[in-house]
Amino acid sequence: MAISVEEALGLVYKHTLPLGTEIKPIENSIHRILAEVITATHSLPSFDNSAMDGYAVRVENAGKTLKQSCVVFAGDQEDIRLVENECIRIMTGAKIPQGCEAIVPIEEVIIQDDQITFPSVIKPSQHIRLKGEDIQAGITLIEAGTLLCAHHISLLASQGITHVRLYRRPKVALFASGNELKMYYESLGANQLYNTNTPTFAARAQELGCDVIFAGTAEDTLESIQEHIKRSLNADLIITSGGVSVGDADFTKEAFSSFGFQSAFESVDIKPGKPTTFGSIGTTMILNLPGNPLAAALCFELFGQSAILALSGRSDKYLAPLSTRISKPFTMKKGRRSLIPGWFDGTHFTPSQKFGPGMVMPLSQANAFMMVDANVEAFKSEDEIKIIPTRWCMSSDQQNSLITY
Repeated sequence: MAISVEEALGLVYKHTLPLGTEIKPIENSIHRILAEVITATHSLPSFDNSAMDGYAVRVENAGKTLKQSCVVFAGDQEDIRLVENECIRIMTGAKIPQGCEAIVPIEEVIIQDDQITFPSVIKPSQHIRLKGEDIQAGITLIEAGTLLCAHHISLLASQGITHVRLYRRPKVALFASGNELKMYYESLGANQLYNTNTPTFAARAQELGCDVIFAGTAEDTLESIQEHIKRSLNADLIITSGGVSVGDADFTKEAFSSFGFQSAFESVDIKPGKPTTFGSIGTTMILNLPGNPLAAALCFELFGQSAILALSGRSDKYLAPLSTRISKPFTMKKGRRSLIPGWFDGTHFTPSQKFGPGMVMPLSQANAFMMVDANVEAFKSEDEIKIIPTRWCMSSDQQNSLITY
């Protein structure tokens, strides 16, 4: 019996656990998942310093003309004290002299030789960057499970951190089955097709931060499928397509069962993609997707992406929809949860004009899809909907409803 999308995703998250960890230099950690909590070891700034090129003064010197006593540069080590009735020329980033209460930018003063005339109003602490105003020592900077981006590297470098502990990149093995399938670099025979699913899964898995193993295309025989499974069992996740629909030769199910396959689910109440199955052989997760290209690609976005995010150790492993509005009226046949590809332009979503489970073109022209409840049969222009992106990842640390009702 087919289970709901919510139940299927719940089982994916339940059975798919984060991988082991490794230590890498911070310059090699971009787009990797942090496996430790990063705590600030020192404050930033680590001392009071000037935010402007200007003059260090006391507030009481507003409107006065003072003599410049010296110049302080960023990086100077000597402690300088501000003397009464004098000012100090100071550069951006330089340590604030003792006794200084404010910095007056150079463009706000009048300079005549070494005599500096100040404006009539000087505010306390103006243009002074205080110790710890950005980062206080001891605070949490980055939580474990965070996808590291360029600006996280800034934080790590600011603390003098050279290496971090990361979750290992998921290793994904891919193969398709079918006597009619050929890879794009092979010659087609009569009544044969190019295998588009495996290259698609490989590209998406790489986009999601995985290392990919291509195990080849299996023939529709028990022995061939078993051989491809055997080649793939060193992976964290095996994704196959084809051989799981009603009417297909039962070799795929039999082949996986011969390796001790433990099923989590074998059918999902969704259109297209009902025969999607998920389970495990030992510590290797298994996702069997339909053979039809559009059905396989859309189900990869739901179930393959979810499994990869969970394996990766991300704290925001749950898919998250984007709320928007539909651009024009749209009708559909109700009765089952349906996946509708289309284009999101930043304000509205336009469903693809023509799409079917066996097509390749629609998803190449789409950047998102919506999952519509079984009871919906029509939308009016500007109706509010939820979409799931296919060209970038929207995710959350809490599981959300993905369905448009």
